[in-house]
Amino acid sequence: MSAPGSHEFTVASTEDIHIGRVVGLRVDEVVMPGGDTARREVAEHLGAVAVAALDDTGALTLIHQYRHPLGRRIWELPAGLTDKPGEEPVVAAARELVEEAGLKAERWETLVDVAASPGFTDEVVRVFLARDLSEVDREVLGEEEADLVIRKVPLDEAVRMALHGELVNGATVAGVLATHAVLSGAAETRAPDAPWRDRPYRFAART
Repeated sequence: MSAPGSHEFTVASTEDIHIGRVVGLRVDEVVMPGGDTARREVAEHLGAVAVAALDDTGALTLIHQYRHPLGRRIWELPAGLTDKPGEEPVVAAARELVEEAGLKAERWETLVDVAASPGFTDEVVRVFLARDLSEVDREVLGEEEADLVIRKVPLDEAVRMALHGELVNGATVAGVLATHAVLSGAAETRAPDAPWRDRPYRFAART
């Protein structure tokens, strides 16, 4: 057996179980350190972007959106799938900010990359910090986006909501806390086109 941390987890075989519009499910047989294999279910995802849109008063824009797996509406940062071929993540983020919040930003920075649940899915969300905002007409696409409620929340209040379980979306919690860290001087952002090592690719390649 190889030393801890040195084994290469190769895939001996793979089987597609379901290929849908947004996600796919496959089962891999992965070679373990002792030589045996173990089945690993993987939910493939297109990947997504989210936007911490911070205005000149220090407030973030949150949206209240129905999420069917939870069976209720939750507060989130504006976000969306990276589902347009060849579209850069920051461009996708700008598009989603217009569609969901009716906002345009002149200044973009990368905040954090969030692996949603790496035990079973390759979904990773890149969260951007957007500043120098101006209002534009929303591009409402479909009934779901027409149902959104938009609210501006002071950053300190958003932090309180995250720590009190009122924000539960992983990218939203990470984005809110990262924005607070940046504004407090505890951390710095990255360029809007910073390398994205774990950006999902497999599901997009299928389509």
